[in-house]
Amino acid sequence: MTICRLDRRQLAGTTWPETPFLRMPRPSPDLQPPCLHGRESLRRTAGCGIIVRVTRVEEPTWKHYLTDYNEGLGLVYERFVLNDFLLALHRQYHIQTALEAPLFGMAGVSGINSVVLAQQGVRVTLVDEEAERLAGVKRIWGELELPAELVHHTDWGRLPFPDHSFDLAWNWAALWYLDDPAGLLEELVRVSRRVVLVAMPNRWQVGYLLRKYLLEREFVNQVDERWTEIGRVRRVLERAGLRIVRQGVLDTPPWPDTVMPAREVLHRLGIRSRKLDRRFSGDSWQWNTMAYYRGEQPDLYQRVMRYAWLDRAPLPWWIKAVWAHHRFLVGIKEG
Repeated sequence: MTICRLDRRQLAGTTWPETPFLRMPRPSPDLQPPCLHGRESLRRTAGCGIIVRVTRVEEPTWKHYLTDYNEGLGLVYERFVLNDFLLALHRQYHIQTALEAPLFGMAGVSGINSVVLAQQGVRVTLVDEEAERLAGVKRIWGELELPAELVHHTDWGRLPFPDHSFDLAWNWAALWYLDDPAGLLEELVRVSRRVVLVAMPNRWQVGYLLRKYLLEREFVNQVDERWTEIGRVRRVLERAGLRIVRQGVLDTPPWPDTVMPAREVLHRLGIRSRKLDRRFSGDSWQWNTMAYYRGEQPDLYQRVMRYAWLDRAPLPWWIKAVWAHHRFLVGIKEG
């Protein structure tokens, strides 16, 4: 599929739809519409008087990680820090049922954020809008031999559960992908009987700024950055009746959060080194949470969490925020 962006500055005196994008199958080389010549990324098409930008749409990254479990050091670290946090919530609030909705948000392998809760006997429910991804998640949980209820649902403004259905309702970093983030937050409060956890990327940390202004400037066009403002999230939750009992930062390793492999970061910065390429690729650079869960790499937690000295440091969260990858809110329902 291609996406054609039409620059209407060249269409003086011409009526054109307000929709800025035309989505259509990629034209055959033997049968091309007269105004869509897609061999160049940006060109003025002959005879049309308009500018056409043609961009190849890549397969979603989540499809790759449904079968390739090598996520990289940064993601495995993020998972282990989140696991420890979820275990602490489980102990503090005696959580027996948990809803993760939607199940996406974190990069890497889809649908395994709540595995650590299921390992403690918590009854886990996962919700996703993409049927193919949900089928992959079902297979993955089957590999782990853990139970979970998987629900296909597309309306995040109205979750298909009664009020007060779960001890914990939570999401990790999905809000800025949704059409109705506020609606989802209100629904998490409604279906929780006790605890709500929400986390989003920290837009003030160094890696985020590096990604936004240097490494991957286009990513901000694919998300709604307003929902990285934790104050905005908090206001919606409080209006829905939640009392915020904790806020802070999580996922604070000694590397920046660029959401891409180290090798790719180096290349985008113009650093070409065979030694570094070998260091950050190949069989020696394998980081696989699924292998840990299946008992194949029992030492993985210790190998990864040696980098957690800043996460564990007894510093105020607002000092860590310069480097922390995520900010979070925990709230409880009363009455």
